[in-house]
Amino acid sequence: MRTLSSQARGTSNGRKSGRRHPLATVSLILVGLLTTGGAYAMFSSTASAETNTAVTQTMVDEGQKLFAANCATCHGLSAAGTEAGPSLYGVGAASVHFQVGTGRMPLAASGPQGQKKPPQFTEEQTLAMAAYVASLAPGPEIPEERWLQADGDATLGAELFRVNCAMCHNVAGAGGALTEGKYAPALGGVQPVHVYEAMVTGPQNMPVFSDLNLSPQEKADIITYLQYLENNPSPGGADLGSLGPVSEGLFIWIFGLGALVGVTIWIASKAN
Repeated sequence: MRTLSSQARGTSNGRKSGRRHPLATVSLILVGLLTTGGAYAMFSSTASAETNTAVTQTMVDEGQKLFAANCATCHGLSAAGTEAGPSLYGVGAASVHFQVGTGRMPLAASGPQGQKKPPQFTEEQTLAMAAYVASLAPGPEIPEERWLQADGDATLGAELFRVNCAMCHNVAGAGGALTEGKYAPALGGVQPVHVYEAMVTGPQNMPVFSDLNLSPQEKADIITYLQYLENNPSPGGADLGSLGPVSEGLFIWIFGLGALVGVTIWIASKAN
């Protein structure tokens, strides 16, 4: 009896020791789901990355061809620069899109600064060359559309523009003369994307306004202010070219006082 009881207890203990914990099945299911989901996510991201790389590489290859045919004479086949043109390493896609999109590049003739003119390349070709230059070294990127909608704070944009830009571009964005034959161009009719790109790349004598100087939202506010100026005429009537108070005051002194002197002489001659 004792032997049988011992065997029974052993069998019973063996069965208990061989049982799975109630949570073991749930744990196995969770592990399986996590493994499957992770593998699927990795596959999907890899496939997406391969697709994006293929599209980007196509643009880069096309941009390299366009660059070699149109820009390498001054900037070198590898864009490392020559005596005729600077290196483009690190200028980023934004600089290329600005310079080529505004027609400043390729240069028509050497001078103090590149002149704005009708662009020689389509938007697709410009983006391709920008992608190629951006692939050489990191640099400022073409801004996102959300910063270019001119739906920011125009009042804040006006204040930021007066503090950071008006000394060269005039408070109304009419432009102004600089030293050595250079000038700050008028900003009327300039596309918002080119205004933003100019701020982050600093073409010609313009300083660079990084995100540490002006946040993307503050740049968007400045664009909003410029669009407001363009869409709303001068409330005072004739703006006299928006030359500023000094030039406008000089205009009044010359023509206003000249007219008064002329009227005075005319009255005096009639009295005699």
